[in-house]
Amino acid sequence: MHAPPQLAIAGGGPRIMFYAHDGQGLGHSRRNLAIARALVHVEPRASVLLASSVEHPLLAGPDLPIDVLRLPGIRKRPKGSYGARRLQLPDDDVFALRAELLTAAVRSFRPDVLVVDRHPLGIRGELEPALQAHRARGGRALLGLRDILDEPTRVRSEWARTGMDAAIAEFYQQILVYGCREILDPVSEYAIPAEIASMIRFCGYVVEQPGSPPAGRANTDRRPTVLATVGGGEDGFAVLEAFLKASEGAWWDALVVAGPHCPADRLETLRSTAEILGGEVIHAARDLPALLLSTDAVVCMGGYNTLLEALVSGVATVCVPRSEPRTEQLIRARAFEKRRLLRMVEPKHITAAEVRQTVDHALAEAVVVTRKDRVRHARQVLNLGGARRAAWSVAEAV
Repeated sequence: MHAPPQLAIAGGGPRIMFYAHDGQGLGHSRRNLAIARALVHVEPRASVLLASSVEHPLLAGPDLPIDVLRLPGIRKRPKGSYGARRLQLPDDDVFALRAELLTAAVRSFRPDVLVVDRHPLGIRGELEPALQAHRARGGRALLGLRDILDEPTRVRSEWARTGMDAAIAEFYQQILVYGCREILDPVSEYAIPAEIASMIRFCGYVVEQPGSPPAGRANTDRRPTVLATVGGGEDGFAVLEAFLKASEGAWWDALVVAGPHCPADRLETLRSTAEILGGEVIHAARDLPALLLSTDAVVCMGGYNTLLEALVSGVATVCVPRSEPRTEQLIRARAFEKRRLLRMVEPKHITAAEVRQTVDHALAEAVVVTRKDRVRHARQVLNLGGARRAAWSVAEAV
């Protein structure tokens, strides 16, 4: 790999701004944070600002190498629309406020490059005024897309309905795909026009390497620990409930991370169930990748970040993917299962008995297949260097 590009920007190093809407879960912000960390390593002089509404310890603290612009929180409703998470305001007012904050940030921070996650105009077009201001001063914009968006017919329909091709052509110079073409080729699957396809660069999967297991979580008595997590926790209650029921009388210990957005009543139900059946429930984990290092198996949904973090930790993985309102997780989980990266429970089969059987099989296999074996296999099958490759693309765009 060549040496990092020398970015000579008047008044100091380059200014980079990331936008992640995150109306459900933490995935978009965590993926952009991984790229931002890699970017600061590639170009230490960079000033990096992440616009996000996520509330999580990972986006705070003295060791964070970037700054965060907190946007008013939004949440995804069951039918796919977005509204305020806490503010008692009409939707139009909430998104007008977010749009003004984003535009003010672009005008004041004056980023050289704006990296936008998933939605080229932002949720409900909230980013368009900021993009116009950014373009007016000569800034460059990159669109980041995860490996799989949804079922192809639905993606093509959505892109046509929202004018996504036109928005990309108008505001963006490059598209970074955070995945491998061998797993899914969006150009053919989503019938992307040649003009847009020529802008695509495949970066590989974006995932940060795990650190050390948290204190007190080392498994010393050799009774296996199985962790269950469903990301932010706004959905996935059925997975966690089935997992706790599956753990009754098991030869392994159950640990549930409910997620920071898990509704209070459901969190209480999980804790009550764990008290009766055995097991432990914690609200949120500051460092899930590190926690994965101290568990023997994980039961999770099929979110991008969770699956990749499980793979690089080498933990035996049982995936119960979400299938509504999008099939993205289901498509990814099936592709990974086909490549022997995990075991999957089809969403329609989510019963305690099915979860118990699949966990037992995963733990039995873990006796002969080591964590190092699983990590080695994952690296052979997938390109896991996406964070650094994406960071280089951002640096080169300045």
